[in-house]
Amino acid sequence: MIGLIVADIAIIFIAIILALYLRLGWEGTAFQIIENNALNKVGLAASVCLITIYLYDLYDYGVMHHRRELLLRLIQATGIAWTVLALIYYLVPPLMIGRGTLIYSVVLTLVLLLLWRTLIHFLTGHPDLGEKILILGAGKAAVVTANVVFQRRDAGYRIAGFVAVPGVENGDSPRSKAELGGAEILGTSDELERIVSEKKIDRIVVALAQRRGNFPTNSLLRMSLENSVNIEECASFYERVTGQVHLDMLRPSWLIFSGRERDTRLTVVFREVVNRSLAFIGLILSLPIALLTALIIKLESEGGVLYRQQRVGKDGAAFELLKFRSMNKDAEADGMPVWAASDDERATTFGRFIRKVRIDEIPQFWNILKGEMSFIGPRPERPHFVAELAEKIPFYEHRHLVAPGLTGWAQIKYPYGASVREAREKLQYDLYYIKNQSLALDAIIIFETVKTVLFGKGGR
Repeated sequence: MIGLIVADIAIIFIAIILALYLRLGWEGTAFQIIENNALNKVGLAASVCLITIYLYDLYDYGVMHHRRELLLRLIQATGIAWTVLALIYYLVPPLMIGRGTLIYSVVLTLVLLLLWRTLIHFLTGHPDLGEKILILGAGKAAVVTANVVFQRRDAGYRIAGFVAVPGVENGDSPRSKAELGGAEILGTSDELERIVSEKKIDRIVVALAQRRGNFPTNSLLRMSLENSVNIEECASFYERVTGQVHLDMLRPSWLIFSGRERDTRLTVVFREVVNRSLAFIGLILSLPIALLTALIIKLESEGGVLYRQQRVGKDGAAFELLKFRSMNKDAEADGMPVWAASDDERATTFGRFIRKVRIDEIPQFWNILKGEMSFIGPRPERPHFVAELAEKIPFYEHRHLVAPGLTGWAQIKYPYGASVREAREKLQYDLYYIKNQSLALDAIIIFETVKTVLFGKGGR
């Protein structure tokens, strides 16, 4: 992603400088750059373009399926960017790069970005380019691993084939190319070193639940010590490519030995200070919206403005979560908790709106101030559902190892969870966050959350 951002900045700079040349010639361009601070102005234009490109998911190749969609999103992002710039230039004329260059810049930026992104899509989708992967195993874990590679060609991996391990996979190995996503079994574990050499394999992904019988320990050890090929567990590989931990591949030993480093006392204090300071600022800045929201809720339906609900926090401790009430009074009059639906009939008209734009979450700044929540972490769930999900989903209670959050990795990566299946999917993202928690990952989540709120994704 960083490489794409740098390339986009370079392309936007080139497009605008070229637009200046077409409009003003060499002398005019040199004057603008040297005397009129054109490079600073180009930097402003590039920043606006990058923000709109980011907002339109053009740095997430997982959402791009064909060139038509790429073209449409690029046109939309570029159009919005230059509309914003035109407004800025109208309000602050000295920021304008040069008269008459705006149209040239729009066209050149769009054309160059489109050519660049088309090239990237071609390269990432080319079957002969990328790191060659050999999957050791041909069972369920191997198929899941291969499907991830097929779905995310932008990650730069290509499946060369599978190696079967007789006596280890308990006879559940699929054998047809269709079952293996079009790849094939190249041989058995006894031929592993020959296959690696002949196929020029770059990485072996070990996708075996059992490591006994004919497991090629000596061959893997030899190749690892010779540093002739990278060798990786399927759980680690899957985590790196998808940003989630696959529960069916998860073994406690892997989680123990590959967990994140322990936070220092300074990191813990710093995180607490940042969380509570931001919560206080958030409460102050959102006060006008909060007061207006409270007034409309009161006018629209009977009942209190705030909704209090028991949730499970860090280490399983219960706390009272605050929200603006978005449902009719006594929505759960029978006392039985129910999953929220995508078009919940219990919600009021204004309630649906504040859920969509996440205004109903504003009171949770108070929960953060009290230390019951953080800005970032797994979303807190109700005790009734926690008890139910912990029985059905392995490792579910591990999400309570960190404080719950106002937003989180699962919230930006997956829609609202309202079933056991969806809760399982979200847990895989929560475990990834817990395992890889860092200030850098927190920053990414904040940026993605802003985009999610602006486009109203995931709310119910």
